[in-house]
Amino acid sequence: MAVELSPAELTRYSRHLLLPEVGLAGQVKLKAARVLVVGAGGLGSPAALYLAAAGVGTIGLADFDFVESHNLQRQLLHDDTTVGQPKTTSAAARLRATNPLIHVIPHEGRVTAANALSLFAAYDVIVDGADNFPTRYLASDAAVLACRPLVFGSVHQFEGQVAVFAPHLGGPCHRCLFPAPPPAGAVPNCGEAGVLGALCGIIGSLQALETIKILVGIGTPLIGRLLLADLLVPAFRTLTLARDPACAVCGQAPTIRDLRTENYDFACTVPPSPLSMSNSNSSPPDCPLEISVEETQRLLATTPDTVALIDVREPHELAICRIPAAQAIPMRQIPERLATLPRDKHLLIHCHHGGRSLRVTEFLRANGFPNVSNVAGGIAAWAERIEPSMARY
Repeated sequence: MAVELSPAELTRYSRHLLLPEVGLAGQVKLKAARVLVVGAGGLGSPAALYLAAAGVGTIGLADFDFVESHNLQRQLLHDDTTVGQPKTTSAAARLRATNPLIHVIPHEGRVTAANALSLFAAYDVIVDGADNFPTRYLASDAAVLACRPLVFGSVHQFEGQVAVFAPHLGGPCHRCLFPAPPPAGAVPNCGEAGVLGALCGIIGSLQALETIKILVGIGTPLIGRLLLADLLVPAFRTLTLARDPACAVCGQAPTIRDLRTENYDFACTVPPSPLSMSNSNSSPPDCPLEISVEETQRLLATTPDTVALIDVREPHELAICRIPAAQAIPMRQIPERLATLPRDKHLLIHCHHGGRSLRVTEFLRANGFPNVSNVAGGIAAWAERIEPSMARY
């Protein structure tokens, strides 16, 4: 059956219809299109909102997370009233309110190697709004195998990137540009490094724009090109990307043919210590590598003279929240402060979420401090499970 626009749709999309490049035929293509947005967060929010407003007929939302207050600075699909809800539930309600003429499909739960291929095959374009490397590499590989364009976006502090990865259309894939993920902990996420909320709006909107160009068949999508944005300057530049004939997923002799045989848990491995001065003669550890915030609280309360809690966050983070018993030593100062650390105590290291503190823990163990443990989850977990009234960020 031919797709037609109702009188309500003709009114709603009139500004599109006035564009010769879009017109009635282009708007009909948008209505017939199916787009999957992976991640209903900082990038997925503006991308999904503009795709919904543009009249994309079916929008799928894949996310496993729940709305938290610190999301609201940039994740505009959510608000105070939806804190605690699954992000897919909150996002779907917002998109339906934005445009009740479209169909929204929530996919609550993780995108996995077992479900990604069948999920992606049900959509025309995949918008990558993932905020972690395992999901990003999984989404890229699944898009290649499903022959679906992947509209990539990423943000870091004040900088962003946008590209369209589509080997089936002659361009490179994500692995052509980034063959392997960085070591775990080497690249801080926005929870560690921060991100300007408005930057997410710009990059996510560009992802929506690229998606619309692909669906309508107008302009020149960013296939084989990477758009780089530095919003502090501001400056935009575009790099040409070449397809890698040795690429593991889209090259001449691909080795990735079945997602279920691949390991996408690489970000969970312990990162190598980036700090210097390692000591191969260090004694074996006498305590666990990681302990929970509950165990940390118990040790501070029952054996305060035998433990030392060390906060390795930066001063501007300490101004937001801190545990009174903790000694503040920023991560970058740890090597020069080794002589001041007590070797006769159990050192408990914490940061925001546990990434930096794990690296410090590994470094200290390699430098003759056997009794060191990382506080898993950091002060974020402490605020959630020990001190709910504590300010969060």
